[in-house]
Formats: sequence, structure tokens, C-alpha cells
Amino acid sequence: MNVPAICVIAVSAMLAGPVAAQQFVYPAKGQTPEKQKSDEAACHKWAIQQTGFDPAKPPPPAPAQPATTATGSTPGAGARGALRGAVVGEVVGGEAGAGAAAGAVAARSQSRRQNAAAAQSAQAQQSAGTQQQQAGFAKARAACLEGKGYTVK
Repeated sequence: MNVPAICVIAVSAMLAGPVAAQQFVYPAKGQTPEKQKSDEAACHKWAIQQTGFDPAKPPPPAPAQPATTATGSTPGAGARGALRGAVVGEVVGGEAGAGAAAGAVAARSQSRRQNAAAAQSAQAQQSAGTQQQQAGFAKARAACLEGKGYTVK
């Protein structure tokens, strides 16, 4: 796993924390602390029902990536590269073996880069989706609390 992918995972984990901690709730109508706690719990539950998102539960795992070898390349990438390299090596200079070796290395390298980019893209999309769900949950919770006479910032 490369450093950018680890950063995306770390940021996602931090953002998956409770959204309620980002909101400040003030009892604008003199509600007691017990009443406020009860109202916040009710609004939390209501926001989950409205949005289908529970900030206390971790986001679902990222979609499965295509199968890769231990080196991170797609199975068969080296063989396909070797075949192309052998053809090019034979045509260009009569060195099919050298062309095959170079083609295999190049194909595996390209396959690893493509697989890493696809994994990063999937993680970034999942993170963006989680952020949108968190924002929707926060709006729903705030709307509920404001309806019960609290100021929410």
C-alpha cells in the first residue's frame, strides 16, 4: 500500500467519527440538561431514520478490487508483456529473449501502477460518499434540534 492510499484511509477514519461532536447545541428555551440529553438522543435516532446513516457505525468496506499477484500486478500481465516484447525484439533486432524479458518487466510495472490507481480512486469515492452522508446526518439532526427549541451551530 502506498503513502497516498494510507493518507486517504487515515482521513476517512477521522471523518467517520461522531458528527454530533462537530455541532454545538445551546438550550435556547432554558431546557434542563436532562431534557437536552433526551432531545439530543431522540434527534440522533430520528436523523439516522431520515438519512440511513449512523455515525457510530463504520462505513462499509471498499468494493473488492480485481485479483492481483503478490507483487500487485494483474495475473498474466507479465506473460502478455513477454509475448509482446518477444515479437518486438525479434522484429527489431533478432533478440526475442531480451525483448520478452523487457516486455514482461514493463507490463508488470504498468499493471501495478494501474491497480494502485484504481484502488486509490475507489477509496477516494468511498470517502466522498461517507462525507456526504455525514453532512446529511448533521443537517437532519440540527433540523430536529432546532425544531425542539435549541440553537445549533
